[in-house]
Amino acid sequence: MSQSNIILDSDQIKNKIRRIAYQIYESNVDEELLILAGISKSGYVFAQKLKLVLQEISDLEVVLCEVKVDKKNPLNKVTTSLKPAEYTNMSIVLADDVLNSGATLIYGVKHFLDVPVKRFKTAVLVDRSHKKYPVKADFKGISLSTSLHEMVQVHFEKGKDRVELR
Repeated sequence: MSQSNIILDSDQIKNKIRRIAYQIYESNVDEELLILAGISKSGYVFAQKLKLVLQEISDLEVVLCEVKVDKKNPLNKVTTSLKPAEYTNMSIVLADDVLNSGATLIYGVKHFLDVPVKRFKTAVLVDRSHKKYPVKADFKGISLSTSLHEMVQVHFEKGKDRVELR
């Protein structure tokens, strides 16, 4: 059984999310509406948490969008909870919990490039240094240098949020 180390605890995650929310707001201060697209499961929970802070600190209208990427077969069709007309010419932030190889994020980005957008940024809670694809996080909570055999897991559990390195 592999040893697990807590990289971020619940309070640290809250602080990272608040800081990222301020950065997102600063880069969208002239916008009235922002599309916050979270990659299904943990990325979407991360987006929901960002939305709560954005609503607290700004007057931005934040619309959540769930993005479904088949992580095992990323070439499969990417689907979203919003229709393309709902994010055409909008400012979009694509959020995910961990940026590993960049595959999930790049296929999510590719989906949104099929329609004209005003501005497109990415946000991740944890950025690892193992990118296979030329994608970067515009907003990130923490950068971790890890070995390829180590795993980073984000757990969003009521009152017990944490990021673990295994």
